[in-house]
Amino acid sequence: MKFKVLVLDDEKSIRDIFTLLLEETGYRAASAASGAEGLDRAAAFRPDVLLLDMNLPDMSGLDVLGHMNARLPKCRIIIITAFGTIKNAVEATKLGAYAYLEKPVDNEELLLMISRALEVRKLETEVEDLKTELTARYSFANIIGTSGRMNSVFQMMHKVARVDGTVLITGESGTGKELVARAVHFAGPRKDGPFVVVNCGAIPRDLIESEFFGHIKGAFTDAKTETTGKFELAHRGTIFLDEIGDLSQEAQVKLLRALGEREIVKVGGTKTIPVDVRVIAATNKKLEEEIKKGNFREDLYFRLAVLSLHLPPLRERTEDIPLLCEHFLNKYGAELRKEIKSCSDGALEYLRRYPWLGNVRELENVIYEAMVLSDEAFVDVPNLPPRILGRAPEPAAGPEADTRTAGDSLKRAAQAAAEEAERALIEKALLESGGRRAAAAEALGISRKTLFNKMRTLKIRD
Repeated sequence: MKFKVLVLDDEKSIRDIFTLLLEETGYRAASAASGAEGLDRAAAFRPDVLLLDMNLPDMSGLDVLGHMNARLPKCRIIIITAFGTIKNAVEATKLGAYAYLEKPVDNEELLLMISRALEVRKLETEVEDLKTELTARYSFANIIGTSGRMNSVFQMMHKVARVDGTVLITGESGTGKELVARAVHFAGPRKDGPFVVVNCGAIPRDLIESEFFGHIKGAFTDAKTETTGKFELAHRGTIFLDEIGDLSQEAQVKLLRALGEREIVKVGGTKTIPVDVRVIAATNKKLEEEIKKGNFREDLYFRLAVLSLHLPPLRERTEDIPLLCEHFLNKYGAELRKEIKSCSDGALEYLRRYPWLGNVRELENVIYEAMVLSDEAFVDVPNLPPRILGRAPEPAAGPEADTRTAGDSLKRAAQAAAEEAERALIEKALLESGGRRAAAAEALGISRKTLFNKMRTLKIRD
């Protein structure tokens, strides 16, 4: 695609020279002799760059600049000016012009300036596209669920996203707390600001203050350079404090002070630095119980829990499992180069009955593994890991339970297939381990006792 440059100058010789130069360089060029003509031409031509003379017969270059910024905000404007109007050219750059060149213009300098202006525009477009992609990636639509529990979560998320208050997200590991935090950020007033993640449980105690607030050179033995802390990096954006319940008491005090005063001091420093951040914290611990045990400060809890979101575990919203499976099948289809669009009824029955201690994250891993193992256009019972198959589907409740239907036959067939899959996996593990039950159990991810019981039930001899 050729970039387009519009030359707006009342001198015909300059228009002709610039137009020829631009076309020989590979640009599409057009020209105009007055402000009104230039604005009309720009509306039809839609240039990427405008070369604008400040002295026009019908209006000032500043007027043209104002109209162009309103009509074509992505067009980069380079001012061409005589010595006597440099002051106006400087004013034009303050109003949004990319740069200015003084007449007589050097051709090489002009082409270099156009190239740089286009590069800046390209980078700005990439940043805008990235922001759009991130907003779409972390939109509420990417949090899967239609159950009553999740509908309540969505309603609260919409309310929380509209305001700028501190949020505390609670829920078991794997329920998607960071995904929800990102969705709230990108749906809120700070979406154009940074989103900075701090895993409070992964930072050594003696480094947490430096991680939060940064440090000056020489603040401690290994402080060879000055660093910027996460709160400062998140200025005008959001800081996500994951696993907030793992913070030490000392770190809690320092965090409380930063939240209350909205300013920080680097380790070893004395200068206060104001920070404008939204805080979203998350934990898989029950902080009310941690407060009673003396492990978490009550005043910090109330500072964090201005707005609260609780994410239910997957076992309490099993009706969402088919939707989540479909989502993960679509997510990994391209990566694995497989056209797998569904899970069999038998596989879904096992997935619904499993307790999912690892929640949605565990389900995602199970579906990925099952896709790798599947040679069909769907995920079936034998593709599921042994730990899933170890919990057999229970009979359906209600009047249908006593009726011999096609659904019952399907369940019996699924159970038989599951037993065959277990038998094959156990025999393979025993063969590869040379008959050592401990090694086979470890490879299967089950205990030796469970392996022994399964071998006895399935009548497997080693």
